Amino acid sequence: MPQDNRTTRLLLPCDGTPDALLAVRHVAQAHRQGGALMVHLLNVQPPFSGYVARHVGRAVRDGFHRERAAQALAAARALLDGAGVPYRVHTEVGDKAACIVDAAARLRCDRIVIGTARKSALVRALGNSLTGQLLEDAPVPVEVICGPAAGTLERVCIPAGVGAGLAWLLVGGT
Repeated sequence: MPQDNRTTRLLLPCDGTPDALLAVRHVAQAHRQGGALMVHLLNVQPPFSGYVARHVGRAVRDGFHRERAAQALAAARALLDGAGVPYRVHTEVGDKAACIVDAAARLRCDRIVIGTARKSALVRALGNSLTGQLLEDAPVPVEVICGPAAGTLERVCIPAGVGAGLAWLLVGGT
């Protein structure tokens, strides 16, 4: 939080997942502790493919995106309302990372607060995670609120499966 008495502007991307709601709860708690916050709650919907867009009218696509965004933000809005946190809702359609980075700059946010699952180092290295993209590209600091530790399946099975797949490729599997 800034040391002066101005209101901190936070960008809070939310897709309605339990991990995203961790960040919402974190922001609500910060507000309860006396932080002067203005939250920009953002949901980014993926665009339709070109094929679908050619066959479905803009009004139908826009309505679908609005409905999906409202569903994704319902729990976050309830949490923020319950804590008395002032916020504005923003919805966009496009690449998540690019939309979040652009919104942070456009809305002159002081930082981005994002919730994420804890993942193994291998999974993070192989995946193109949203958190990694934001840490790399965001024009402001990114505060990452982590969920519980990675489960056994992710720690053991997924890396083992990736290793088996790589071995199969190296051996020349057909």
